[in-house]
Amino acid sequence: MTDSPEPDAADSREAVPEAEAGDETETAAEGDADETDPEGDAESGDEAAPAARSEATDELWQEVGVEPVKVALPGGQVGFTLRGYRPASQLTPTEAPPAEEDDADPFAERERVRAAEDAALAAELVAQADPDAPELTEEEPASEDFQDQEDESGEPAEPEDEEVPIFLSHRGRLLLFATPESLVSFIGSDAPHDLTQLDTWATVTKQVRAADVVPTDQDTYGLDLVVENLRGGHDAWDLPLLIGAGELARDVGWALRLEPVITALAAGSPLDDLDEALRATDAGGMGGLFARRRLRRIGAQQASLGWRTVIGKISAAVDWRD
Repeated sequence: MTDSPEPDAADSREAVPEAEAGDETETAAEGDADETDPEGDAESGDEAAPAARSEATDELWQEVGVEPVKVALPGGQVGFTLRGYRPASQLTPTEAPPAEEDDADPFAERERVRAAEDAALAAELVAQADPDAPELTEEEPASEDFQDQEDESGEPAEPEDEEVPIFLSHRGRLLLFATPESLVSFIGSDAPHDLTQLDTWATVTKQVRAADVVPTDQDTYGLDLVVENLRGGHDAWDLPLLIGAGELARDVGWALRLEPVITALAAGSPLDDLDEALRATDAGGMGGLFARRRLRRIGAQQASLGWRTVIGKISAAVDWRD
C-alpha cells in the first residue's frame, strides 16, 4: 500500500519540467514583456520594499513605552538602538563621559570673543565720555529674594517633572547594533545598560524579537547626510532630514550628558535658530514664508560647520556592540 504513491509523486515531479519545457517560448515572451512593462517594474519594486510593522509590533512597543531607532552615521555606519521617554524623577542619569580637551564649541567661542570685544568697546566709550567714571564691572547677582521664586503659598516653586529621553546606553556611551538580531541578543543578556531601570524592561526582554525591531520613519535618522545637505545651499535643504537630526541630537546630548552637543543646540544658539526656522518653514503658511526668509540669512557654511561638530561628538560617543 505504501508503493502506490511513489510513482504518482515521481510523475508529478517529472510533469513540472515537461510543462515548463512546453511553455518555454511563451515564458520567454512573457519575460520580455515584463522587462518593458512599467507596471511590472512597479510591482517588482513593491515586492522589494521592506514590510511595514505589524499591528502586534506597534502594540508591543506602545505597551513597553520604548521604540527602536535607526541611525546612519558618516562612514557608512548604520545601527539600531532603543529609546524611551520617562519623567525625569523616575530615571537615574547615565554616568557622564569624561570631558575632552577639545570640547570647545566654535559657536560658543565666537560668542565669548564677541562679548569680550563689546565689553571692551563699551568701557572705552565710557572712558572717553567721562574720564573720571569708574571702570565697568560685572553686574551683581540678584538677591536671594528674586532667585528663589515662590508660589502663592510662599513655598519655593518646584521644577516641572518633564519627560526626558533615555537610550540603550551605558556609562555615557550610546550602544548601536548593526542588525536587529544582535540588538535582541544583547537585551536578552545580563549586560548592564541604562534601560534596565525601566519598569517595563522585563516585558521588553521577554517579548521583543528581531522581527519587532522595525523603526518607523519618524525614528529613522540620516546624520550621515546632514552636513552635505547643508553645504548644498538653501534651495537644497531637506527640511525633514534636518529637523529629525535636531530632535535626535538633542535627545542624545541630554541623555548622554554631552555638554558640547547640549551647548551647540541650546536655546538662542545659531543651530537652535536654524532649527526654529526650519520647523516654521516646514509648517507653511505666513509664518513659513517669513521663516524661509530667515533661512536665507543663515549661512550654509556656518550651519554645516556647527552640525559637523555636533555629529562628530555623537559619533565619538557611540559604542558598537557587534
